[in-house]
Amino acid sequence: MSFIDSLLSYWSAPHLLANFLIILNLIGALLLGLALGYERSYHGRAAGMRTYGLVCMVSAGVVLVSGYPEMWYGAQFANTNYHADPTRSIQGIVTGIGFLCGGVIMKEGFNISGLTTAASLWTVSAVGILVGVGLYGAAMSMVVCAIACMTLVSKIEAKLTARPAVAVMLRFKKDFSPVIEAIRKAVSNRGYMLASGSISISHSQGRTEWHFVVLAVDRAHGATLPNLSTELMALEGLEDFQLSHARN
Repeated sequence: MSFIDSLLSYWSAPHLLANFLIILNLIGALLLGLALGYERSYHGRAAGMRTYGLVCMVSAGVVLVSGYPEMWYGAQFANTNYHADPTRSIQGIVTGIGFLCGGVIMKEGFNISGLTTAASLWTVSAVGILVGVGLYGAAMSMVVCAIACMTLVSKIEAKLTARPAVAVMLRFKKDFSPVIEAIRKAVSNRGYMLASGSISISHSQGRTEWHFVVLAVDRAHGATLPNLSTELMALEGLEDFQLSHARN
């Protein structure tokens, strides 16, 4: 086969048809990823439409490559006895997405954020895999279910019985020794209780610092952060404090 014939083999009718089908799949995966990413972008999360669209499209592309081994290299080196295994590509995708998911999870004190975003990135990679193997109905259903989960479940959670958690940091004046019973009473007055095993105490330059989580007795009776802060400010020997919702 001449050099010209080798080049033309990349533009043969079977190759053009294969490329056309792959492009349609990639566009479909991109659109599904964008739809899922919009929900995260709308809520101001770190990973938005571009990230989700790319993850979904690339996941589909990697699987699609293994679906056309007879078209590789212009079909010049095709081996009729060779059969690509898409499951190997899927394993690589799942492993690679794990590193990306780890990058969006942030931990600050008792607060962990990004878990839902990481889980949804993992989901969108599965959507791309489904598109790549041609299971379009399942891919679209997964996107709908994922969006419903991220938008509706939080509203359902808000109506269910729960015990909201608040992360608390208390820094006391120099050489002052706080009493745990006083702290327990202060948070109890506002409808909270100390979470078992959450207390962490540090001491630096003569000042004692307490970190712990308090749980509302129930959602209805737990005070707001401003009300809880008012109670804590009355603690004897308190110098600084910080309150934040212990969320994930």
